[in-house]
Amino acid sequence: MKIGVLALQGDFREHMAAIKSAGHAALSVRRVEELDEVDALILPGGESTTIAKLARSFGVFEPIKERITSGMPVYGSCAGMILLADKLANPAPDQETFGGIDMVVRRNAFGRQIDSFESKIQFAGDTLEAVFIRAPWVDSLGAEVEVLSTVVLPDGGSYPVAVKQGNLLATSFHPELTSDLRVHTYFFEQICKSHIK
Repeated sequence: MKIGVLALQGDFREHMAAIKSAGHAALSVRRVEELDEVDALILPGGESTTIAKLARSFGVFEPIKERITSGMPVYGSCAGMILLADKLANPAPDQETFGGIDMVVRRNAFGRQIDSFESKIQFAGDTLEAVFIRAPWVDSLGAEVEVLSTVVLPDGGSYPVAVKQGNLLATSFHPELTSDLRVHTYFFEQICKSHIK
């Protein structure tokens, strides 16, 4: 498969390395012609408002939205989760998202950079180490959204941190910052194979 990574800002290089390690072709996407070449797309961690603004500047914002609507498999980590949300609980001024997943996401839900942490979580039946950096979580979701991971806070609150809906997968954590390929493999095997036309 040809897997694109939106390479405008953020940790796109780490995702490209994970794609290659999983045995697929990794292509950086900055322009419409590059988007047209890929079977699926990864939206990396980074700064969600900056990524959206750069996507507008590079002319790929609407084409990505159209490809999402037409069924292209897309995986978003951290900022990518924010960009796949239909709604944000606390958007920045004029913030845009590509949308696609029927969920309300809260930006920087776990706190600032200093509050970043690692935690063992359950993901689709496996235990893995998850890296959370200024991470979002899901405040609420629609009936079509499947929760793959949750985090329980000390106060007892429980929030989804990995979800999927149809051709879309989103995590609030960064699997690309570890050597564990299970989240990427899940995307390739469970989402891409059933949605690439």
